[in-house]
Amino acid sequence: MHWWKVMAALLLCSLLLSQSHGVSLSPRQPRQRRMTPFWRGVSLRPIGASCRDNSECLTMLCRKNRCLLSTASA
Repeated sequence: MHWWKVMAALLLCSLLLSQSHGVSLSPRQPRQRRMTPFWRGVSLRPIGASCRDNSECLTMLCRKNRCLLSTASA
């Protein structure tokens, strides 16, 4: 009769472990894809193109929503 209790305990433990295996404690957000260096270079915008920030321009200078060659000197 003792082996029935051991078997029941093992079955219960394995059932609980299989249930908790797929559960994550924190919600995972999908990872943002990173551009490879090749596509990063191809996707940069030329001088005069519209832009939102410096990282979009080939020259890394975005001023007044345009990619510029150099900053204006005062």
